[in-house]
Amino acid sequence: METFGKGSLEARGTSATVARVRRCALAVACLCLLILGGLASSLLAAAPRATGGTSTSATVTSTVLKSTVLTSTAPSVVVLSGHGWGHGLGLSQWGAYGYASHGWTFDRILAHYYSGTTLGPAKVSSVRVLLASARKATIESTADWTVVDAAGTKTNLDPGRVVLKAKLAIPGHPDLQPPYVFTGKQPLLVGNKPYRGRMTVSTDGKLVQVIDTLGLESYLKGVVPAEMPSFWPAEALKAQAVAARSYALANVATGRPFDLYRDTRSQVFGGVKFENAATSAAVDATKGEVVLYNGKVANTWFFSTSGGRTASAAEATGIAVPYLVAVADPYDTASPYHDWGPMLLDAAVVAKQLKLASPIADLQTITGPSGRVKAMTLVSDDESQVTVTGNQVRAALELRSTWFTPALLQLRTTSATMTYGGAVSLAGRARGATTVSLEAKPFGLDWASAGELILDGDGAFSTVVHPQIGTSYRVAWGTVRAGLSKVAVAVRVDATIQQGVATGTVKPLAANAAVQLQWSADGLSGWQTVATSTTDAAGAFALSAPSSDAGTYRVRVAPGHGLAPGLSKTACC
Repeated sequence: METFGKGSLEARGTSATVARVRRCALAVACLCLLILGGLASSLLAAAPRATGGTSTSATVTSTVLKSTVLTSTAPSVVVLSGHGWGHGLGLSQWGAYGYASHGWTFDRILAHYYSGTTLGPAKVSSVRVLLASARKATIESTADWTVVDAAGTKTNLDPGRVVLKAKLAIPGHPDLQPPYVFTGKQPLLVGNKPYRGRMTVSTDGKLVQVIDTLGLESYLKGVVPAEMPSFWPAEALKAQAVAARSYALANVATGRPFDLYRDTRSQVFGGVKFENAATSAAVDATKGEVVLYNGKVANTWFFSTSGGRTASAAEATGIAVPYLVAVADPYDTASPYHDWGPMLLDAAVVAKQLKLASPIADLQTITGPSGRVKAMTLVSDDESQVTVTGNQVRAALELRSTWFTPALLQLRTTSATMTYGGAVSLAGRARGATTVSLEAKPFGLDWASAGELILDGDGAFSTVVHPQIGTSYRVAWGTVRAGLSKVAVAVRVDATIQQGVATGTVKPLAANAAVQLQWSADGLSGWQTVATSTTDAAGAFALSAPSSDAGTYRVRVAPGHGLAPGLSKTACC
């Protein structure tokens, strides 16, 4: 599930939120959705990031400035802004929070998100949860406990720990034959974490499996606080309890010795450690209740944040589900991810991630009824293109949802050096953006507006700048600053050189600037400094060589302070 519980356990596989659906056709479509759609991190985890530590997604090149402005020095930047967090199907947890805060009861909340459904009793009272599948497993009890082997032999065990490897040999009890069933009066610890129920331990010769069989309600008491904050309104917690109960029963694994995973492949199950009085009360208050559609348990998807409207199964998966239709979600505005972005991604990395060979020139999207992106086409400078689904974009770039709007900002990289008094042309492109301007940062000063950029029909722009000193430029759009073009300004040196004597001035006026008279035998290479001086208060200089050797002379002035060194014209003597 793409919910709060995403950050609650240390190690989890990819979610099987949809892959475990019994209905074969929907299961296949939903599995594709999650594979392509990617998984967002939990709202209980650290603040969201655009890339993961082991991800191959597009690298974020942004830095927060003055808390709201985002900048990227990449010459071409994809800007993404969107709404919501999660796949958008079913119950929006933040929406449920909002409805509960406005006085809605849990049954009304559930009826809103799962259209045409009713509440009824569950026909299942216990579940089997896969707690571990590894080369070894550790089971422990702080009190007396028992084990029953394959032959039905019951053996009492003293408090302590049992470490089981592939052969499943219990130290001190060589006659016991696997598989084993461990029980105790106190919750047993598996991997140092306490769980209620009885533990069945088996092996395939390589991996040890630990399966916890426990009551459905006990299971939910370890699930609900992992999927929704326990301090939320009671009616929201009750809605989550019923949705979690229904989801568990609608997504029982088939062809396996267990029903559910302990992680996001089913739902996050934290066991005793996660149990909380408020969420346990919500489970007890809704004991045995599930969401039904035409008498069958509904597949009650839920997720974090809708962004204002949920999606339908038809839009998200291509297969209509009567009770998973788009509904308004006006109260999820409380979520910090109701709106998100802008995110700044290096366009070169985005192109690589989405298999576009050439630089991105344009981004075009097709949206579904809820506003979420169904497909995005990336067009390159050479007019080649690639089309990917919204879920593929979300997975590749680790977006919070498929409800996003892209823009492209480009400022062609320039590391030009011009002579004082000249000009430089800057060019770029802004697609999906309006009211774009240029910002300049002269040496020693802060960034400031350098005027609005005029875009042509394709979003391209070209402008001429006349910097008086070394200056950096970037494109500005809203809170986004993209691209970095640096123009160095060399001091203009006007010199008269005769018989090894040089006089002249520099522009702009630069007092105390270092002046060098340089000599070369052929005027092409091997320049040697033969005299030095500095400019006076008026920017003038005068210096001469110790001897007027035949060759070529020039004057080099290096004022610093944002001005690049300048050279005079050469003169032969």
